[in-house]
Amino acid sequence: MKFVDEARICVEAGHGGDGCVSFRRERFVPKGGPDGGDGGDGVDVLLVADGGLNTLVDFRYQRRHRAERGGNGAGRQRTGRRGADCPVRVPVGTVVHSEETGELIGELLAPGDRLLVAAGGRHGVGNTRFKSSTNRAPRRFTPGSPGEARSLHLELRLLADVGLLGLPNAGKSTLLGQLSAARPKIGNYPFTTLWPSLGVVKAGPMQSFVLADIPGIIEGAHEGAGLGFQFLRHLGRTRLILHLVDATNPAGADGIATEIRTLRRELACYDASLAGREAWLVLNKADALDERARATLPAEVADAASDALNVPGTGAAEPILVSALQGTGCTALARRIMAWLEREEARTMTCGA
Repeated sequence: MKFVDEARICVEAGHGGDGCVSFRRERFVPKGGPDGGDGGDGVDVLLVADGGLNTLVDFRYQRRHRAERGGNGAGRQRTGRRGADCPVRVPVGTVVHSEETGELIGELLAPGDRLLVAAGGRHGVGNTRFKSSTNRAPRRFTPGSPGEARSLHLELRLLADVGLLGLPNAGKSTLLGQLSAARPKIGNYPFTTLWPSLGVVKAGPMQSFVLADIPGIIEGAHEGAGLGFQFLRHLGRTRLILHLVDATNPAGADGIATEIRTLRRELACYDASLAGREAWLVLNKADALDERARATLPAEVADAASDALNVPGTGAAEPILVSALQGTGCTALARRIMAWLEREEARTMTCGA
């Protein structure tokens, strides 16, 4: 199924049913009086988070969602029926904005979350409601009110703890496949990954986290080069970013430092808050290095790219050497990430208390 992370839809809640003007007419019951019933309420439009969905592609084909109106009232004080519910199922992690004003309406972050996006109209009342000692035969009723109609911008942001970010062919998909059961497309050509992939990494007994592989970005991404910033929004919910860089760069530590500066610059152009988030540098393809290079390269890269890695509060100044192809260092990396996530969780809970 094609991955789609943006959609624009129109929703229209049901109108309220009209009240009824009616009088009781039965044999042997003279002057029966008013008995017009109320209308039924219009149906709300609700977005419901469905854990079985991972794309907004369905909304490319069905853009309009209209709820049923309430039924009109009837004689014998019969109330109009309320229409059937109108749940619109969306993936977990969907962010909803108003298309007209751009305001944030809400987010759906857990399976089963519900978000009211258009309220149904209120029912009208029948003439029974208007009878009194001085008005025994009212012919007055009220119509139902119209339901809300809105245009919405849906944006899917994947729920992941850690995000992989790097240039094309850095080995992000290979690392995701090594650390998790995910099987992303892997190939020896640029932009193999065309949309984000998720994998659950098991770091130990009852210990796991979600890792997201983001399509590679290149220099000039903020101007639309390559895939541009199309998928960087998916890093917005991550707590840790791994900058994955090819350790076999022909220019050595200086070439790697240039790639790191490119990544940091493009990330800052997209969102300054993301550029200040916890970020670690991971050097991949250690299997292609000789023993001397494996021993000295991390320190050389840390020295050559010290200006780009000097981000307050991050651990990116300590490059981690791994081989995603052979799995060397991957288990230690997963355990280190898990330990950091647990510390962050404990710190957050302490600050919240």
